Amino acid sequence: MNAIAIIAASGIGKRMQLKDGQSKQLLEIGGFPVVYHTLKAFQMASSVGAVYVATTLENRGILEDMAATNGFSKLKAIVEGGKERQDSIYNCIKAIEQERRSTGSSSSLAETILVHDGARPFITPDEINEISRLAMQHGACVPANRPKDTIKYVGENPEFFGETLDRSKLLQVQTPQGFRSGLLIQAHQQAELEGWYATDDAALVERFFPEQPIKIFETGYHNIKITTPEDIPVAEAIFSQISARS
Repeated sequence: MNAIAIIAASGIGKRMQLKDGQSKQLLEIGGFPVVYHTLKAFQMASSVGAVYVATTLENRGILEDMAATNGFSKLKAIVEGGKERQDSIYNCIKAIEQERRSTGSSSSLAETILVHDGARPFITPDEINEISRLAMQHGACVPANRPKDTIKYVGENPEFFGETLDRSKLLQVQTPQGFRSGLLIQAHQQAELEGWYATDDAALVERFFPEQPIKIFETGYHNIKITTPEDIPVAEAIFSQISARS
């Protein structure tokens, strides 16, 4: 397997109620920054050959030191993040394309690109490998799990519920989302041309390549995203469970 991973780690954590400029990816879980756990998983994943990280200029030196200290040799480049998450991903894609052109060979482009949230520290190397494999096989693969709560649609009046959705047909989408490289690159290029933004990369592919099926990879509930202060003790509990098993 030959995959490139893009890790979005530019978020400043507004919902984490952090001070200005603080990064939720640098909050500590189990004594290590959140993004450390993320980078370690991709370093250990046999399917991944290179990692590109989008982050703030202020965090560049921290990530460089982290990679050097912990042997994260797959970290290929640290790219400045954009205004939105999608901009950050596309900045990494442009860096990947620039590297490919500098080699003078189209064959140097990885078969698949995996896009992951830096604030999801508990994805496992085996899961990364399987998502990469399924993305190559089907063209696109997205991890997800089933909602535990009943989901209701909000009607025209936002103060009142509308219909209750069929929970058996709903999934909570996660990352890393994997795609054949050319597919993802073209989707981002077209999105930039049209100025169209989506909340995840799968939505871009759905819009510009509606004929492309997206394979579901169902996961457990460990692959949480650190988003609000309440997530920290949950993450600590998950880390303790993982540590006890290893």
